[in-house]
Amino acid sequence: MHSDTFNDAFIPAASSLREEVLAFAAREYHTKPEYPWAKSPGYAVLRHTDNRKWYGVIMEVPRKRLGIDTDNADLPTSPDVDILNVKCDPVLSGSLRMQPGILPAYHMNKENWISILLDGTVDVEQIFTFLDMSFELTARKTRTKTSAVHNTNWIIPANPKYYDIETALAENPDEPFFWKQSNNIFMGDIVYIYLTAPVSSLLFKCRALEVDIPRQSENKNIRMKRAMKLKLLETYPHGAIGRDKLKEHGIYAVRGPRSMPQTLITEIEHMADGTTRT
Repeated sequence: MHSDTFNDAFIPAASSLREEVLAFAAREYHTKPEYPWAKSPGYAVLRHTDNRKWYGVIMEVPRKRLGIDTDNADLPTSPDVDILNVKCDPVLSGSLRMQPGILPAYHMNKENWISILLDGTVDVEQIFTFLDMSFELTARKTRTKTSAVHNTNWIIPANPKYYDIETALAENPDEPFFWKQSNNIFMGDIVYIYLTAPVSSLLFKCRALEVDIPRQSENKNIRMKRAMKLKLLETYPHGAIGRDKLKEHGIYAVRGPRSMPQTLITEIEHMADGTTRT
């Protein structure tokens, strides 16, 4: 029996971030959770309103089924725990499962999905990031083979935890620099660089001078077989083009290279900011 109404008799697992996740989905994606299984009233499905694909599933599962040692004195006394299943890039899933609180997907494809403990082991902001990623990976594809046109303006992510690009570009703003090659970026394309949390702001506009350069990263956290050479064109102040601004133009997450909306490009070009560098 299908139901989209929460079962009042269901009591979430203790210390669960379930409500925070549901509130985030409602606020960011206008998603109302569905509860399709009468025998499992605590299983909540989050799905797209257009293509009806799942991008998140919350389940209450016995810890033992997840391979968690329930005899550990540091664990909560409850034998059950709420988890969130999200879709994940297969390239990232292996390394993510090495982090505390992130497990192989429970009852789902373990190559493309992961399970996240909602007991506080994983920071709630990081959980929101994973939900963003899943939402993007399961979203309706708007481009087709017959209508695909080469995009010339891109936005790509940079993780400040792995590389301090701000300092590097501040010290050598006029020197071209290498960056991990992203699919479909060609010489001459414009590349906007968005710094992920805790910065959460688009900071740089660059041009691709060379692409498909064989190169490996010295940083063990970055997997790279080829690189592109970028030239800095403009720098924007922190917060001027933050996460909320991106959402206004339909960008809810930047997990990989994606098209830069023309509306956002136009708004950036009209920014009256004296610190913008050309």
